Amino acid sequence: MTHPTGLTRTAGFQIGVSKTLPLPPETVWRFVTGPEGLALWLGHGARIRPERGSAYRTDEGVTGEVRGYQEGARLRLTHRSAAAERETTVQITVTAQGAGCVLRFHQERLSGTRERAERRDHWRAVMAEVAGVLLPERRE
Repeated sequence: MTHPTGLTRTAGFQIGVSKTLPLPPETVWRFVTGPEGLALWLGHGARIRPERGSAYRTDEGVTGEVRGYQEGARLRLTHRSAAAERETTVQITVTAQGAGCVLRFHQERLSGTRERAERRDHWRAVMAEVAGVLLPERRE
């Protein structure tokens, strides 16, 4: 039997998107956890308190809570859109690499291959927007 791409033993389907950026990790972290960055990847109106159990809500009705926070490196939270039947888990990480850093978006507990493909397209678009803001001279 073939194992479907992205299926984990314990977290359902997952998807991850990453990009190496020629910027200091602190610069990228400040952006993605600040108001403009949060609006791009989480939704307008999102405000995150860096405390486990802290709830959030976006203007579009996405809700969830912080599950883990490591300043400058990792933010893990639950995510449930207004139309979703269940919540998923989103994690964003920033890791130093060479003279720059790697930005990663990861989402797990997805319902199946269709949702995985939709979220892959979503995270790729988000990554392009983030890179476009942080690296305007390199817009594709």
